[in-house]
This record gives sequence, structure tokens and C-alpha cells, in this order.
Amino acid sequence: MTDNSEGYLLDNRQSEAGERFQAMSELFDPVTFRHLEAVGIGPGWACWEVGAGSPSVPRWLAAQVGESGRVLATDLDTSWLPAGEAGYEVLRHEVGVDPVPAGEFDLIHARLLLVHLPRRAEVLASLVSALRPGGWLVIEDADTALQPLACLDEYGPAQRLANRVQTAFRSLLAARGADLAFGRTLPRLLREAGLEDVRADGFFPLSTPTRQVLQAATVRQVREGLLAAGLVSEAEIDQHLADLATGQLDLATAPLISAWGRKPHLDETIDVLSDSEALADIHEAEVAYAQGDVVRGVEAVRNLRG
Repeated sequence: MTDNSEGYLLDNRQSEAGERFQAMSELFDPVTFRHLEAVGIGPGWACWEVGAGSPSVPRWLAAQVGESGRVLATDLDTSWLPAGEAGYEVLRHEVGVDPVPAGEFDLIHARLLLVHLPRRAEVLASLVSALRPGGWLVIEDADTALQPLACLDEYGPAQRLANRVQTAFRSLLAARGADLAFGRTLPRLLREAGLEDVRADGFFPLSTPTRQVLQAATVRQVREGLLAAGLVSEAEIDQHLADLATGQLDLATAPLISAWGRKPHLDETIDVLSDSEALADIHEAEVAYAQGDVVRGVEAVRNLRG
């Protein structure tokens, strides 16, 4: 079985990555844009798109903030982000490892990123720290454990095979360190990170041609990993790809959980600063995070917010 020392399963350097980015844009961009509009994005905003992957979201953000705003798109692999495209900056950056980019942001967004990272709580804390007071953090991640099937209506051999391949894919993700139940935790994690006005919802399409395109590209991309792990046979993969090519499979996605919250303004913290017990909790959290003790830091934040 592959382990998480081998890195991110869906490597952006593989040729199928472009097909996956296009399909994910078609599936998820309307959902993402709806949430970003809801938090009030507009001219002059400074935005950070974390783990951007493709240009679709940075390009849209740039159109919203205009020339008076700023959009920074970061990723460990920036090969799918056109160099020099007007409207946004591109920076090679490994979130959770490299320092937070300079400047404070009105909006920080990440989609289908944190679920794959081993130090999710620390990354979330670093994103919150990069927000200016009143700024919004919008995190969107999958919860594959909430709905693990590819075909909800498992009425024939093609549907059963699709679910078998999907189970194998989920096993590879888990082996690489992905948290398959991460999406449902986002509202709680945003509150524990100190954000206000936290809300969340889910997107769960049951059948769309774009999902078939995404599935085919994903299976081709992870084919060697599936075979090496002995999770499915080569004949099963070929049959599944042939089934997808017919366009007759009704494929669902794992629920995409979107959660968003606002960093409090300074005047909302005045009462806290006059409370000695609250100040002690703040100090405890700062010391714990500085020492890398995320569990103790989260507990201190819970005490503060309780």
C-alpha cells in the first residue's frame, strides 16, 4: 500500500491534471463564485487564492477587485498558471511550510486543498493570521466519507465496478494522508480559529457529464497507484474507463463543503482585552502555537471563546 511519504496523489505535473482542472472549474466555480460574492468581494479588495492550481478562480477574482485591488495566486506547482497574465500575481509557495506572503488580505480562499495537508490546523491558523480585521476566510473541501459512492443507484455491473474503483481511490487518498471526513469539521474549525459569522453549506451533484470527464481523468492519473497497491486489476480499470466513455453512468461527487467566517474588527475585541482570564487564554494560545502544540493552542482558544 502506498504511504503518505510519497506525497500528493494528484500531481499537477501529470498531463491529466489539465483535464481535471477544467472539469473541476465547470463543476465547482459557480459554487465558489456564489460564496465569494456573498461575503462582499468588490473593487479594491486584496485576495489570496491558496493552492490555486488553474487560473479560473484567480482570473475571476481579478475581474471583481479591478485595478485598485490585488489578487495573489499561490501553489507549489504553478505550471498551470499563465505567467504574466494581467490582473493577478503568481507565486510558488508551499502553504504550511513557507512563510505567509506579505500583506494583509480582505479575502483568502482555498478549495480542495486542506483535506490533503498533514498539518491542517496549523495551516488554518496561518491563513487566519494573514487576514486583516474584518477580512473573510472561505474554505471549501470534500467530505468523501459523508458520501463515499460514485454511483448511488448501484443497479448493474458497471455501477458496481464504478463504486469499487471509487473505494480503491479513496483508499489511496487516505494512505497519502487525506482526511476523508474533513469537510464536515470546517464550521467548528473556523470558530475555533477565532472567526465570527461562521456559516457553511454543501454542494452535491448527483449526475452530470462533467463528473464523468473528471472521473475518467482522475482514474487515468492514479492508474499506476491503483495497480501498484493491488486495489483493482488492469482489466477492471479498462472496463470502468470504457463504461465512462458511453456517457451512461450517473456519477455523484463527494459533497463539497463550503465554510466561511470573518476575522473580528479591533473594536470587537476591546472587551476581551480588559478581561484578565481572556488575556491569559490568548497568551496560552500564542505560546502553544509558537511551540507547535496545536492541541493545546486549540484548547486555549476554546476556553477564550467559551
